Amino acid sequence: MRVLIPRGGSWGDDVARLVTDAGFEPLILPLVTIEPADDQEHLQRVLGQLSEGRFDWLVVTSQSTVRVLPRVPASVHVAAVGAVTAASLRERGVPVGFIPTKQSAAGLVDEWPIREGRVLWPHALDARPTIADGLRQHGMQVTEVVAYQTVPVYESGRELVEAITGSMPIIDADALRQQEELQAAGEDGADAVLTAVEPAETPIDAVLVTSGSVAKQVARLGLATDTRIIAIGEQTAEDCRKYGLRVAAVAKQPNPTALVAALATTAPRP
Repeated sequence: MRVLIPRGGSWGDDVARLVTDAGFEPLILPLVTIEPADDQEHLQRVLGQLSEGRFDWLVVTSQSTVRVLPRVPASVHVAAVGAVTAASLRERGVPVGFIPTKQSAAGLVDEWPIREGRVLWPHALDARPTIADGLRQHGMQVTEVVAYQTVPVYESGRELVEAITGSMPIIDADALRQQEELQAAGEDGADAVLTAVEPAETPIDAVLVTSGSVAKQVARLGLATDTRIIAIGEQTAEDCRKYGLRVAAVAKQPNPTALVAALATTAPRP
């Protein structure tokens, strides 16, 4: 079973190893990229207010937000939407005071612990208003700011399909590293580099969908109706359905191990 992993970097490499260990064939093909917010002046002004301690709470709903944060004063309580985001914050030295049991935007709103105060929510350009609307209903004063934007890697559905089918060769990351090691040892290594897809005949049996923006790009692929769509959480599953994707399984926790475990439950029995 060939599994499309729509994110690259260390996350994609980790998931690919888990997919391989589970007995499946991984294909890493990033579908979206993260770019800075257009209005940097406004973003920096609001983040400056955060540094000055002018908010009671900071709500962080993605790892991409963590990358743009300044120093967070000890007086500001920090809420993370899930364990993965919380881990990224702690790596930056930011203590996390609240993580909802149900790790989603809706879960964060439902379990929000207080009913007054000033909240800063930096988010993606296309973020749903769930956090802002829900916290305002709880009596919080919410300030929103666009921290980043998610941009498709491929400008058209045709380009995306060409990448999948092999008209645009995709180099397998592990094979490329193997080639580099051979070359460093004085060997040619040409035979070690394999394209991640065979030209024009590459079925995708399953896709690991990690966000609504990824779901939107997967929908553009026009995959077969029996392609297994595995969502990293309930919110992402809802986004998948919105774009016409049939969800086969949802990870019990929003992390790579749970995502691949959910994938394994959909595999055909021998």
